[in-house]
Amino acid sequence: MDAAHETITVDRVHGTAGELVLRRTGPHHEIISNGVFLMDTRDGASERLLVTAALDHHTPPAAVLIGGLGVGFTLHAAARHPAAGTITVIEREPAVITWNRTHLRRHNHGALDDPRVRVHQADLHTWLRTTTDTYDVICIDTDNGPDWTVTDDNARLYRTPGLSLAAARLTPHGTLAVWSAAPSPAFHRRLQDRFAHVTTRTVPTRHGPPDVIYLARHPVAHTTPHNF
Repeated sequence: MDAAHETITVDRVHGTAGELVLRRTGPHHEIISNGVFLMDTRDGASERLLVTAALDHHTPPAAVLIGGLGVGFTLHAAARHPAAGTITVIEREPAVITWNRTHLRRHNHGALDDPRVRVHQADLHTWLRTTTDTYDVICIDTDNGPDWTVTDDNARLYRTPGLSLAAARLTPHGTLAVWSAAPSPAFHRRLQDRFAHVTTRTVPTRHGPPDVIYLARHPVAHTTPHNF
């Protein structure tokens, strides 16, 4: 194999949800969770669209919450958007935060150094349940989508109680944006039950179905669900 195309393991750690591996092939990196591919640095168009499509509906300074740091594409796009104000990032894996400050720094253009950015090592569901802050935009990209979660407990984010929890943390005209590696009709219906306006944006991929961005605006009611 050509050395430029050889895949090497950059780091391997035991994270909060199992084994995490950072690999590099040439100039590109990818993150593997428990043997399952999560993301890489080869494109990032849909990860950027996740936040830009949401922020396009808002005026500055819009408060942004990003659930899932990944390789930093969404954060970088948020920091560059003229409507963005404060940007809160929730990432439960310490290694992912460390990698974004080191190996992945050139891919996110040092976005974690932006003075508007605050990164918290925490579980997104727990953060939404316990914070009293509200946001104009909430972006969720913790998994490969509603139907393919990294861990079983992450499915809570995509069910009706989880959507109600996110809606309760939005400002009255806020936008919830959710990334998915494939269309999920059932998830789309759940969004329509909880929000007055739901649209989708698709981004073609090299293989398989397009990535899908779900955009939900105008929560039907601001109630915080209990006992879940």
